[in-house]
Amino acid sequence: MGNGKFAARKCKRVAKDNRWRDTNYARRQLGLDIKSDPLEGAPQGRGIVLEKVGVEAKQPNSAIRKCVRVQLIKNGRQVTAFAVGDGAINFIDEHDEVTIEGIGGRLGRSKGDIPGVRYQVIEVNNVCLREMVIGKKEKPRR
Repeated sequence: MGNGKFAARKCKRVAKDNRWRDTNYARRQLGLDIKSDPLEGAPQGRGIVLEKVGVEAKQPNSAIRKCVRVQLIKNGRQVTAFAVGDGAINFIDEHDEVTIEGIGGRLGRSKGDIPGVRYQVIEVNNVCLREMVIGKKEKPRR
């Protein structure tokens, strides 16, 4: 009579063990996505511009996307961030302090035809980059 209780318990344990074979479950439990994320799970991060770089677009497009190499303040990691907007790269100089956020690709990956770029610049020296591009604000002199 009491055999059913043990069978149910064994079934539960087997299901628990098998769950670790699911890659998404294992990554979630071990926190691997947050450990490998330069922003450490935060929506935005601040950093210092090291250099301006041009990244070639993937096929079939042919362009040089204007990006910057940024060293994050919180952990010293370096990432590449895309400068969104026509002529936006002209408002960004080396040693400027920028705020970056995810570019919006699926699962935190790169978006569109920019290979290896997962972040975009949203602020330069605490001024919105978009407003500088459309001419509403000027970049502050440091």
